[in-house]
Amino acid sequence: MLAPVAAGAQAAAGPNLGNTAWVLTSTALVLFMTLPGLSLFYGGLVRSRNVLSILMQCFAITCLVSLLWFAYAYSLAFGVGNDWIGGLDKMFMAGVEEDSLTGDIPETVFAMFQMTFAIITPALVVGAFAERMKFSAMLLFSALWLTLVYAPVTHWVWGGGWLGQMGVLDFAGGIVVHITAGVAALVSALVLGRRHGFPTTAMPPHNMTMVVTGAGMLWVGWFGFNAGSALAANGNAGMAMLATHLSAAAGALAWMTAEWLKYRKPSVLGIVTGMVAGLGTITPASGYVGPAGAVVIGTVAGLVCFSATQFVKRVLKVDDSLDVFPVHGVGGMLGTLAVGVFASTELGLFKGQGFAQGITSMGQQLGVQLVGVVTTVAYTAVVTFIVLKLVDRLIGLRVGREDEIGGLDIALHEERGYDL
Repeated sequence: MLAPVAAGAQAAAGPNLGNTAWVLTSTALVLFMTLPGLSLFYGGLVRSRNVLSILMQCFAITCLVSLLWFAYAYSLAFGVGNDWIGGLDKMFMAGVEEDSLTGDIPETVFAMFQMTFAIITPALVVGAFAERMKFSAMLLFSALWLTLVYAPVTHWVWGGGWLGQMGVLDFAGGIVVHITAGVAALVSALVLGRRHGFPTTAMPPHNMTMVVTGAGMLWVGWFGFNAGSALAANGNAGMAMLATHLSAAAGALAWMTAEWLKYRKPSVLGIVTGMVAGLGTITPASGYVGPAGAVVIGTVAGLVCFSATQFVKRVLKVDDSLDVFPVHGVGGMLGTLAVGVFASTELGLFKGQGFAQGITSMGQQLGVQLVGVVTTVAYTAVVTFIVLKLVDRLIGLRVGREDEIGGLDIALHEERGYDL
């Protein structure tokens, strides 16, 4: 996120209309990723008796996080605070006026753009505990997790916190979004335990047409996610968009090819999951690397995330229902580290845009990136575990066995996804 100017800082010349228009457009694209993109993608991946529960969770998270962002989470992430957390000076959007600026765009636009990131991150975690968590528990978990994990880590990286001061490069959320969501997903899957019947009972996606539709929306929406993070309509945004698209294409074909070689047939599920892996992995690097570097990152992402998915599901037998950790978590870590290599300006065809200010070598930048990865993984894992245990103690995490077998649509919402 190219936001070195603190939220609320004034630019003497007033708002740049072109940049403002682009970030407004990007904001709509990122929200489009959750509603309807992620909703349809996840909804198609679960069994038919749970499709409405997934759609409901994504929709409810959007509403809940929006109001929490307004109330205090934006202030914790971007308010004036210390190296670890923002202050409460922007609670209830205090001071976020029509004429207040962040850089050269209105702060209202910046705050709304960042809200869409805050929305999709806990929505990604839903895929790990799909088909077995109580709706009430999901809401309480999401609220606490946004407050205790997402907001602090966002401040560390983008809000003037310690990682940003160290020079960590995270253009659009490899650390902030994908590592936090992926690690939270893994911890959630371990704490809740496996779905009834896993791994002996087949649990294929119930509607691949819905999955592909959602995947296409994610691909398009991701241009707002990454290119919008330039916070300007300029060449950096253009390069981020190009890198994003190339990485997605490379990731899709790499995953498809790996699956083709292993299982003799390429699957639709494989190619769209590879696309998501390519997108997630290029996210932290998108504004710092060139097109050739993006193709390498996407290709490696497809192969590594495919292998990680096989390992988590088949070897460890962890029931991360929709593969959130091996795709987003592993991809976010891989992409965050790849920035330390491909941001270099000395790689010929593969050269990038340069390291963080004050960093002069690949080794130094890699070291900073590694610190960002390790600390975020550790912090997210510990706090997520505590939050899950607290929610379990207060209201219980998991639905009963009969409700799980019968499906959450009827058990929790008294509705059916299909009336055929």
